[in-house]
Amino acid sequence: MPIVELEHVRKAYDTKIAVEDLSFRIEPGSMFGLLGPNGSGKTSTIRMMIGITVPDSGSISLFGEPFTRKNLHRVGYLPEERGLYKKMNAIDQLVFLGQLHGLDAATASRRAHAWCERVDITAAIQKKTEELSKGMQQKIQFIAALLHEPELIIMDEPFSGLDPVNATVLQDILVELRQAGRTILFSTHRMDQVEKLCDNICLIHNSHLVLSGSMREVKAHYPRNRVDMVFEGDTGFLQHPSIEDAKLYSGRAEIKLRSEDGIAPDAQPLLAEALRRGVRITRFEVKEPTLEEIFIEKVTESANNGGGKVYA
Repeated sequence: MPIVELEHVRKAYDTKIAVEDLSFRIEPGSMFGLLGPNGSGKTSTIRMMIGITVPDSGSISLFGEPFTRKNLHRVGYLPEERGLYKKMNAIDQLVFLGQLHGLDAATASRRAHAWCERVDITAAIQKKTEELSKGMQQKIQFIAALLHEPELIIMDEPFSGLDPVNATVLQDILVELRQAGRTILFSTHRMDQVEKLCDNICLIHNSHLVLSGSMREVKAHYPRNRVDMVFEGDTGFLQHPSIEDAKLYSGRAEIKLRSEDGIAPDAQPLLAEALRRGVRITRFEVKEPTLEEIFIEKVTESANNGGGKVYA
């Protein structure tokens, strides 16, 4: 039984269609990536899932039954926009938000202190929100979404405002929660994190679904036609006819090889040409496209098709 299921959901605001005929499922204990450019319909979808707005048509179910507000105590939500009280200090705010989720003050305080220690903001818990950096505010909201130990965790741009070190801390926590059986949906522009963390993805563009499935299924539709190369020497080999596109950096090239009918091309002629020119190669890796490359390709296809559906 899926934890979340959307079937043919549509939502419009006046003449603006935010979501059109969207369907997907999120299975228990999985991490699901909801992706798309700004304005594609991601946040509108999340808001419908948790009852902030309602769909114009279609259906949404949580925990195997049609949406009802009584199930929201089983959901933790981190919104994209910060919603903290500026004049309230961090620990009082966390206790208050925990109480709103049904915790008593003592339990909320104990859990809040433990989480603050975990994400290394204990020294700031007596400060007012307006005195905290954006990264610290993001950590406070992250903790608030988890205090009541929800079964479904929804994170809209959870790594916003965080440096790489703190983003990794939150990322590791999400992995631990999934391993503990929690179900996680997160929306982010960080394709590298999605590729690393998510079991399944859904890509929306201009309100339409353009790509969905497990990471394995998505990648299976694309040939291994990318080459990452670290080298020293003549760059003339990058004019080889097997190359469709190449990006050259300092001592490194990202290469896309020509392929036909989805068949992986042979990279050996390119390697042979580089060696013939006396190029010293320290890395030559043939691989499938990254999720970011797939994302860009699908969004471009969708835009060229007027926003219509383009499935993998």
